[in-house]
Amino acid sequence: MNISLPLLLGLSAAAIGTTPPGLLNMTAAKVSMRDGRNRALWFAFGASIIVFFQTLLAVLFARFIDRRADISVILQEIGLVIFTVLTIYFFWIAKKPKPKKKKEEVKMRTKSSRFFLGMLLSSLNVFPVPYYVFISITLGSYGYFQFDTFFIYTFSFATAIAAFLVFFGYISFFKSKERKDTFLSKNINYVIGSITGVVALITLFKILSR
Repeated sequence: MNISLPLLLGLSAAAIGTTPPGLLNMTAAKVSMRDGRNRALWFAFGASIIVFFQTLLAVLFARFIDRRADISVILQEIGLVIFTVLTIYFFWIAKKPKPKKKKEEVKMRTKSSRFFLGMLLSSLNVFPVPYYVFISITLGSYGYFQFDTFFIYTFSFATAIAAFLVFFGYISFFKSKERKDTFLSKNINYVIGSITGVVALITLFKILSR
């Protein structure tokens, strides 16, 4: 079977869905600025693994979820709660970065902790599931997507690769701007909180407009 089509579709879909600034992107940038590029890459790797399973889950249940409108509503309600909690956390609980204490930070923030943080935040981000459900069903209606095992796993693998590359881009960009963008580095929690707040408001609007 031709492997290029599911790879291309997966890379394109993930690039479109992941490139706009979001919780995972900005958190990867934050980890890069505070803990270094290596730990940020571990964060990105952990998040990308979850992206693979989220895509796989979305595609496997695409037709079922598409026929059940109540499932989509439940996903939106769960997302609303999660992003509301995250907004509160980043605005009122998370503290601003303190002056650098490299030795202490290395001890407290290990590579494994960044890896599992990436997995955790990516797991809380439920929006990729309905996104890839929509993508797979839409592509399938035009005959570009096939719901067989090889196609599904290749597509899911491609989305994980694309997500990691996007995270890497954010990590590299913000790391190179670390010394210049002092305002951003000092207020990164508020940036993330603003993003999650906007997503929560959009989700609430969608739920109320039904």
